[in-house]
Amino acid sequence: MTVAARVAGLSLLLALVCSSGAIAAAPQYADGAEIFAANCAVCHGSGGAGQPALAPPLLANPARYATVAEGRRQLALTVLFGMFGDITIDQKHYSFKMPEFSQLDDQKLAAVLNFVAFDLAHAAQEVKPIGADEIAAERGKGLDGAGVREHRAAVLEALGSG
Repeated sequence: MTVAARVAGLSLLLALVCSSGAIAAAPQYADGAEIFAANCAVCHGSGGAGQPALAPPLLANPARYATVAEGRRQLALTVLFGMFGDITIDQKHYSFKMPEFSQLDDQKLAAVLNFVAFDLAHAAQEVKPIGADEIAAERGKGLDGAGVREHRAAVLEALGSG
């Protein structure tokens, strides 16, 4: 991809995201924003608010997950292996099948997770960004989307919201 094409794509993304009111300023994780726009926004929306009954919002839980080791694992597992089945967020029910994105390298997956956790869900500044090494550590686990959903339930219980 040429530099001009990247700049044009990022400019379009910023215009869409800023016009939605989801982010007031340029994203801290611009590379992750670009990856999100290309792979995630179609279901989760450009601002991460989700779509009723289709895809859950990404505006709270990713920031909470980023604060604990098992939550960070959950984020990595979700993008690597996808997730499917019934979940409830903010008393709203979702039964969906998120695809896996293991075709993206560890650096790109870390970038998109940091965009989601910090730019969309507003994780606290003291929370350590997710590293490519954390993605790499989970890549060989061989889970499927149902296994990822089961892990999610354990993470929520550990966070006191199961």
